[in-house]
Amino acid sequence: MSDSSPAARVGAGEISIPAAMEAFSNLADVWDISTDEQINLLGSPGRSTFFKWKKSGGNLPNDTLERISHILAIFKALQIVLPDETAADEWIKKSNDYFDGRSALEVMLDGKVVDIYKVRQYLDAQRGG
Repeated sequence: MSDSSPAARVGAGEISIPAAMEAFSNLADVWDISTDEQINLLGSPGRSTFFKWKKSGGNLPNDTLERISHILAIFKALQIVLPDETAADEWIKKSNDYFDGRSALEVMLDGKVVDIYKVRQYLDAQRGG
């Protein structure tokens, strides 16, 4: 059985892209996150910087690496809390009473690392972590 998680596909491409950025790109595909949303989640780098990162890598700032780390942890927590892959992948865009009717993605798109961390913290609590 093949593992199709974003982290499992890291390194599968021919271009040498930092593992963190490749995992994030794969996750963005799974969650169907737009380019503008991806840029926002990564801390709003310039569009040309974002596309350079996607194409050929480069040095990612610590802030960006922290954001990716939290986002990948959110993905992992969802796989534990919601073992149905489709439900886990769709959860990110569904409204949630805990976030005052907003989706987790909407909360994360507020733009700060702490906004991403709020979602991670919520899911960690749900899984008992």
